Amino acid sequence: MPPGGPADERATGPCALTPYSPAPEAPAELLHQLRADRRAAQWVPAFEQQWAAALEDSRRTFSLGGLYAFLQDWQGRIAHAPAVSAFAASGYDDSDAVDMAELRGRRQRR
Repeated sequence: MPPGGPADERATGPCALTPYSPAPEAPAELLHQLRADRRAAQWVPAFEQQWAAALEDSRRTFSLGGLYAFLQDWQGRIAHAPAVSAFAASGYDDSDAVDMAELRGRRQRR
């Protein structure tokens, strides 16, 4: 769906994820945000490694779907990082938590 359509109305707020194909500069913008974050030492190498793998997969499959999913995943990580940090600092027992990656996989298989 193009920018400005109904999907844009859903994509508002600090945790908004791109509901349409990302702009060509999106990877560079994400990397810039990661380098400015206090987690840069951990996140930048992971981003670069995963980006390279997503690019290779895209070249092999002739599909941009993996790149779009990669970017959406990292947008979510950046958007939710403050809440995750606050939760981790709270000392709350999350031993009964559900892995979000598992939930996303279940939803995508439907």
